Amino acid sequence: MKIMIADDHELFRDGLRHVLEQLDGEVDIVEASDYPQALAKAQSDPGISIVLMDLAMPGMPWAEGLQALRQILPATVPVIILSASDDRRHVLQAVNLGAAGFIPKTSSSRVMLSALKLVMSGGVYLPPALLEQANDSNGLDHAMGNGDASFLTPRQREVLVLLGQGKSNKEIAAALNLSPYTIETHRRNLHEKLNLHSLAELILYAVRKGVIS
Repeated sequence: MKIMIADDHELFRDGLRHVLEQLDGEVDIVEASDYPQALAKAQSDPGISIVLMDLAMPGMPWAEGLQALRQILPATVPVIILSASDDRRHVLQAVNLGAAGFIPKTSSSRVMLSALKLVMSGGVYLPPALLEQANDSNGLDHAMGNGDASFLTPRQREVLVLLGQGKSNKEIAAALNLSPYTIETHRRNLHEKLNLHSLAELILYAVRKGVIS
């Protein structure tokens, strides 16, 4: 497996190399220290299977760099953001631009490895802070009027929005005047209807469809 580490701090790249050595199987590391290098290596090396990328690198604004990298790489190659910030706005914007995960640099090596394995298995990793922070978007009324998720029932969309605000089943039940068992049923139905297998994937779907912004 060939992994590209794109980060302008050599010390961090060295540390991440040691973490990646704990992955199963042989790992081949490709390094880049700025956006132009990352784009050039992504274009010249078709063997790259996953990219770990810092947001704050020289060469271009991070959103532009992520979009350019996403256009070069095949859709099957996930790009995971490694950042010193887990600001909700950055997380959501990165996901909207095609990132398959967002790992804060403050995460332990155990968390990083678990997140990588989740993404490599087809899942999505989002930081706990995304689930803990209150939704600062236009709110439930905007989400309910969004046609992108129109095949969901109004109640399912309500539950999905509140899940995106980091609320527990009990809190959602209280907000909607329903039982926690009913909320769990709605969550199960959302997973089945959308063919998604985790809360992170549900939130990612909601972000990309505009239900949560």
